[in-house]
Amino acid sequence: MTQDAIVLHLLPDDMAEVAVTRGTACGGNCGSCESCKFQKEMHIQARNTIQAQPGQKVVIESKSSKIYAAALLAYGMPLLFFLLGYALGALLGAGEGIRILMSFAALALSGLVLVLSQRRKNGKNPITYDIIA
Repeated sequence: MTQDAIVLHLLPDDMAEVAVTRGTACGGNCGSCESCKFQKEMHIQARNTIQAQPGQKVVIESKSSKIYAAALLAYGMPLLFFLLGYALGALLGAGEGIRILMSFAALALSGLVLVLSQRRKNGKNPITYDIIA
């Protein structure tokens, strides 16, 4: 996955801090919905193998598989837990209200699992970026 960025600062060990404009869900036309509440620019560290200088526009690259895996974990796991909670309630013969409560309890459990797994991971195998052009 590639993105355009601007080099802000040079860092030790052939690294650079770059500013990347975050994409929007509405396609970047914020005037049409005005619902963007988050910072539009992210500052990340990228490996500066081409010796880019501050102020230069560059292209950064990251492994798409890591991005997709993180998205699947963040969005897919809660949905799966939610559905499994409901199915478990159905298998136990619970009424509709209890099934719904069990599905929301499983959803909350998935949030807890995600938070704890990210804390345990603690920076191991992070998403890395390289300046390629």
